[in-house]
Amino acid sequence: MVLKYIKEIIFTFITVVGTLGNTSVFVNYMFSWWGNPEKKSVQLILIHLAFTNIIILLTKGLPKTVAAFGLRNFLDAIGCKIIVYLGRVAHGLSICTSSLLTVVQAIIISPRASRWSRLRPRSAWHILLFFLYFWILNALMSMNLIHSITSTDLNMSQRKNSNNYCYLMQENQEIEWIFLTLMVLRDAVFQGAMGGASGYMVFLLHKHHQHVLYLQNSNLLYRTPPELRAAQSVLLLMLCFVFFYWTDCAFSLIFSLSSRDNTLVANTEEFLTLGYATFSPLVLIHRDGLLVECWHAQWEKLRRCHSHLNVQ
Repeated sequence: MVLKYIKEIIFTFITVVGTLGNTSVFVNYMFSWWGNPEKKSVQLILIHLAFTNIIILLTKGLPKTVAAFGLRNFLDAIGCKIIVYLGRVAHGLSICTSSLLTVVQAIIISPRASRWSRLRPRSAWHILLFFLYFWILNALMSMNLIHSITSTDLNMSQRKNSNNYCYLMQENQEIEWIFLTLMVLRDAVFQGAMGGASGYMVFLLHKHHQHVLYLQNSNLLYRTPPELRAAQSVLLLMLCFVFFYWTDCAFSLIFSLSSRDNTLVANTEEFLTLGYATFSPLVLIHRDGLLVECWHAQWEKLRRCHSHLNVQ
């Protein structure tokens, strides 16, 4: 009973904190992006990442929170298909968007004389084409769920896996392996690109660090460019992504190979699926002073407006 209450509290906490954090990132970067004449590609990607995280938290975290409080059978068959399908699509979008963020940031900080600088997006609107491709790709790769997902009101003998509110029915093994292979291939390709871009950024940041040490030894002042500070934030995001992704994979493998029902492993795996969506906005809020500045600017506007009304 105590573990049940702890699960309720943790699910509610991470869902609320994650949703509020991603909403803050989404709104602030949206205002910054629209208000800036120079549209930055990285800001647009972060907006999409925050939107994707919100979908993950609403489709996975919110129903699990409701189910953790004991409310079962609150979704019908159509509701289950929509919720689980959007959750799978958003999970794929998170991987693709995180990879695109790393690659674009690596291109931005690359020296202008390098061949990678030629790949720099000329307009932030070109990023929208990648988003369209990601949505179509992940929507098609999750089509099997429309047939195999159903609600909890079916016969117990037909159920394969439970996530407390919807069930995954047994489907054709060949179709299941095809979609599983496609998802593994997608993850391998995008994480490979993410790893290569991250390694390149680490190399460039190391060169920058050596340059700073040289200037300091020469008694010269030097400030870190905004692009390099943004690259450090992106690298921290990628470390967060890699940690939660592979830890989630490890716990999922342990749970699937376990011969008995391990509630602790199952609950931990459920929490890990929401980890990146919850902590990534906190990383941005902590690392990016723009968010704090935006809130401060809005507060100053309200204070001046209030003072002006009082004077009148």
